[in-house]
Amino acid sequence: MSHPVSPSTQQTPTPDLEALSTAAHISSADRLRIGGFTRLTTIDYPGELAAVVFCQGCAWRCRYCHNTDLLDARAPGLIHWTDIRRFLEQRIGLLDGVVFSGGEPTAQSALGAAMQETRALGFKVGLHTGGAYPDRLRDLLPLIDWVGLDIKALPHDYPAITGVANSGQRAWESLDLLLTARVPMEVRTTLMPNWTPEQIAELAHAIADAGVTQYCIQGCDTDRALDETLQGSLVGMDERIGLIDKNRFANFAIRGD
Repeated sequence: MSHPVSPSTQQTPTPDLEALSTAAHISSADRLRIGGFTRLTTIDYPGELAAVVFCQGCAWRCRYCHNTDLLDARAPGLIHWTDIRRFLEQRIGLLDGVVFSGGEPTAQSALGAAMQETRALGFKVGLHTGGAYPDRLRDLLPLIDWVGLDIKALPHDYPAITGVANSGQRAWESLDLLLTARVPMEVRTTLMPNWTPEQIAELAHAIADAGVTQYCIQGCDTDRALDETLQGSLVGMDERIGLIDKNRFANFAIRGD
């Protein structure tokens, strides 16, 4: 039979700080709002077999965006992080990495905790971002192995695409941050249908001047675009990119038409 212990003799248990930290960490990761999940991809993280977590919410409204279901930051997540964690625990040794995409994943404060859990399971961490939050990106750098960064235009041309003032300055600040930190990265540009070969070359060469070595040009899918008034370019891709000096990049890729 147990007996009450007087306050003078009662021993206060030593807290398990590691367990407490882990519990708080898991709780934080569980707040990540997830709008979609791809179990296996070979194209979203170059050279790696990866899963993709699509994070809910984005502050920008890019005219050619085709992930419109992920834009609303107020929408509840469709998949819980605990389900993603359980899946990843079963894929240890089978998958190489996990990519956090969106939407704009850096818009969520829970992203860092989810990345930490992913790394703790032994997976590489990839990030797809438009660079909307350079300060948040800076804090995530120690957790990231590779980044796919969208550079949409020269800074002054961003608002015409995103609908948000100063979005270009933020994106190019994120580019400079990643280059300075030497994070492995691919920069991607989706071509607006009305851009001329001269405009496209000017942008590509500015990106090369910044120090980017891995660059990808992407065609604009107007069939699924947020802006339904967008119409496809009447000029072929080869002509549109014909003025780019591709030798300025270690790797120059084209995706889409």
